[in-house]
Amino acid sequence: MACRPAVPTAYQPIAVSASQTPSPVTPPVLDVPTLRSRFKGDKAQLLAQFQQARATTATASRLLTNLAKLVDELLGDIFAACQMPKGAALVAVGGYGRGELFPHSDIDVLILVPQSLADSGDQTAISAVESFISACWDIGLEIGSSVRTVTECGQEAAGDVTIQTSLLESRFLCGSKARFTELSRVTAQKMDAKDFLTAKLLEMRQRHTKYEDTPYSLEPNCKESPGGLRDLQVVLWLARAANLGKNWAELAHKGLLTPFEARQLQRNEGVLKLIRARLHQVAGRREDRLVFDLQTSVAETFGYTNTPGLRASEVLMRRYYWAAKAVTQLNQILILNIEERVHGSQNAPMRVINERFLDRGGFLEVVSDDLYHRDPHAILDTFLTFEQDNTLKGLSARTLRALYNARGVMDGKFRK
Repeated sequence: MACRPAVPTAYQPIAVSASQTPSPVTPPVLDVPTLRSRFKGDKAQLLAQFQQARATTATASRLLTNLAKLVDELLGDIFAACQMPKGAALVAVGGYGRGELFPHSDIDVLILVPQSLADSGDQTAISAVESFISACWDIGLEIGSSVRTVTECGQEAAGDVTIQTSLLESRFLCGSKARFTELSRVTAQKMDAKDFLTAKLLEMRQRHTKYEDTPYSLEPNCKESPGGLRDLQVVLWLARAANLGKNWAELAHKGLLTPFEARQLQRNEGVLKLIRARLHQVAGRREDRLVFDLQTSVAETFGYTNTPGLRASEVLMRRYYWAAKAVTQLNQILILNIEERVHGSQNAPMRVINERFLDRGGFLEVVSDDLYHRDPHAILDTFLTFEQDNTLKGLSARTLRALYNARGVMDGKFRK
């Protein structure tokens, strides 16, 4: 179980000097037992409805949204009751900033305070912030909190890509909207799309290595493993940083993915979210690994049963692997597309290799999107050409997309 952090540590940026005399502080009127009981009951009701409903992506999406709304409302009540400093704002960051909460996910919040408060060290205001953080934990909201000015946020983000990523998904909750707008402006100014791309791709490669570099692990982490939810989040982070869109629909509108790919991404993202939500509920804690001990229990919540040919857990894992495989393939295509946009290599000069392929900036490119449908043998020739030409460093996004869309061509007749 998580432990409550020491409140003064969370609020270190603002300190009271020895020359200042703290003024008496009247504790805020906050009915903690009632709020704790209400939150516990409302959350239990949402989880019970999810457990009793059919295991569909729609029910999972509804649960994640409703849990976030429940926490939004409760944080707003606490913020008001604690009489937070004038000009302060409460901001959701990280995963909570996306407006979704899994049953046992972290609740990350940023308390934005005015620079004048940081400079003055007003003890009454500091006590209000401390009371807010304490009240959240007393009520049952195990929040991860930071207290900063907009200037401090900009300075921290400039030197830490993790903080920069967290702020990228920030969402206003309550308080001063002007303060949040200022944060959004500073965050955008500090963003360098090329540097962010380099850092996040390195981070992704390291994560993939840590999780066996395969989506087919026997006990995969449905968030962090290759093909997991984190791979989809990386794509959206990179797209946001490059102003290419904030969701799959916007990326499709910008031409980074086709309508078919957008549907594939939404469907498989929904499957992964559904599995993770059910996993949290079965485990009764934050657990993102589909460990052997939980696979059967999670499978049973989907209505899967053992048959002479397959165990229930095998049916579940087959569904997971199909989703993870699709995410892995689409992640490669989209990241290459974003890289080309960020670096401007989509306009690189072409070199003709043969009647099927081109060299575009060191990447093997098909001459047309329908090459593999017109000439299925070109699928094998793709890899032969790549091996024979030592000037090539990879397949282009267009080639990967064409291969992905030609999966139906590689049927039994083709293999024979």
